[in-house]
Amino acid sequence: MATTAMATATVNLPPSSAFMSSTPDCLTSSGNTVTDILFHRQLPRPPLRLRLSSTSTRCSYDDNATDSDSTVTAFPPNGFAFPSIDNNWRLTRVNLNSQRKTKIICTIGPSSSSRDMIWKLAEAGMNVARLNMSHGDHASHQKTIDLVKEYNAQFEDRVVAIMLDTKGPEVRSGDVPQPILLKEGQEFNFTIKRGVSTADTVSVNYDDFINDVAVGDIILVDGGMMSFAVKSKTENLVKCEVVDGGELKSRRHLNVRGKSATLPSITEKDWEDIKFGVDNQVDFYAVSFVKDAKVVLELKDYLKRCRADISAIVKIESADSIPNLHSIISASDGAMVARGDLGAELPIEEVPLLQEEIIRRCRSMQKPVIVATNMLESMIDHPTPTRAEVSDIAIAVREGADAIMLSGETAHGKFPLKAVKVMHTVALRTESSLPFTSSLLSGAAAYKIHMSDRFALHATEMANSLGTPIIVFTRTGSMAIALSHYRPSSTIFAFTNVERVKQRLSLYHGAMPIHMEFTDDIEETFSQALKLLLNKGLVAEGQYVTLVQSGAQPIWRRESTHHIQVRIVQS
Repeated sequence: MATTAMATATVNLPPSSAFMSSTPDCLTSSGNTVTDILFHRQLPRPPLRLRLSSTSTRCSYDDNATDSDSTVTAFPPNGFAFPSIDNNWRLTRVNLNSQRKTKIICTIGPSSSSRDMIWKLAEAGMNVARLNMSHGDHASHQKTIDLVKEYNAQFEDRVVAIMLDTKGPEVRSGDVPQPILLKEGQEFNFTIKRGVSTADTVSVNYDDFINDVAVGDIILVDGGMMSFAVKSKTENLVKCEVVDGGELKSRRHLNVRGKSATLPSITEKDWEDIKFGVDNQVDFYAVSFVKDAKVVLELKDYLKRCRADISAIVKIESADSIPNLHSIISASDGAMVARGDLGAELPIEEVPLLQEEIIRRCRSMQKPVIVATNMLESMIDHPTPTRAEVSDIAIAVREGADAIMLSGETAHGKFPLKAVKVMHTVALRTESSLPFTSSLLSGAAAYKIHMSDRFALHATEMANSLGTPIIVFTRTGSMAIALSHYRPSSTIFAFTNVERVKQRLSLYHGAMPIHMEFTDDIEETFSQALKLLLNKGLVAEGQYVTLVQSGAQPIWRRESTHHIQVRIVQS
């Protein structure tokens, strides 16, 4: 049974256009004494002061109320929230919800493709399994997909989504019988003739490589592990001088500093892999080397014809994509900051600034954003990370990334499980130090956001004020995504009766998707949700929770109304 608390709280909700009714309906349902606030589309009013108690609910407008009047009594055991002396509502939590909010993506490869390791990675914190189509074949990736789906079938409150990462138009060197040791100042050549491998010449897989490079260009191997200065070229040969030496191995990735290859973003191999993803109902595509929005629209048109519900995540990793950032992200379902190739094609000092900018743009558009490449690179060979890598993870978390990604660390590294545990621990600790600052909209900005977004904003404010997790019921995922955008201080328990929505929400910051069939009885569904969370140890008896019912498609409510309920969890 769920009941309201023997406690009182005062919360000021600011005026907003087309949001609050002239006479707000404050209902106390019989039996459970549940506080239920309904908002209707009407004219703006002064701030609403809401008082919650165990026996009654009193709602009144205070014409003299201001932001400085906002006072909060927070309820244990959810932790305590303290309003700051200024008007910014800086909230300091004493006891934080232990659920990590920043999601972890793990690349599956030889080190992690067994059933036992996939299970262990999931238990350690993997939220998304990434299939890198640059390596392996369809048979090996099929095995991974089947194992992940087997894991998901066992749990209603756990999920690992599947991301298929296309190879894209990569320029690579050819095969060599054994690594070629190159030293600074040595002459070395690249040829477009296939199958060439000598001590001073190796082939490349791209016929237009000759046309794409010019004298004076710098060619980078694997993002800068080795580099070559172009001295001259012929019809078939690019003659270089080694700038930074090392061992050149087979099929190394080549970039030209400051330039992108004139190849299509989606190659014939990519289309075969995309069809493989459609057949296996993967959840996300990570599309490599996207240069403009046209590529994204082409992919989405193909998926629409296939009736495939798969999200398109664009990888920002080429110099040509930067001028088109806004249109690319707008056309996509999210973005990945792929820092390896981005740092190879652009000056490396620009990468941190671009990372921050891409995260900011994605968050402003309510699109999930992933930070990837070299996050724990040293853990491929070593059991502990460098201090710089730990700081790198913390910066991505502080900047607001939805997810952070492991590549070689889990694909072929020696310590895949330890890498996930490090990433989990660093992200969780960093999140616990973040100040939770309210960002209530005012003035002209209040007129520009959608009704559901406005409601998500105020639901977040209420949950932060009271120190409660949020429970949302959704069939499309829209309200859970809107709540994630406003970064509530506690977990968003997103209940959905659609399996695909559960899979998709696994990428969004702070959202914990749970599959549950909804009944026609609203109270019965609410009670089932609270019971499930209590039984799983995700909430505690006596803890307050904020229930949200809104979004694009009404479930039990009238379309013009939106609900927030504050309840106490009782067995």
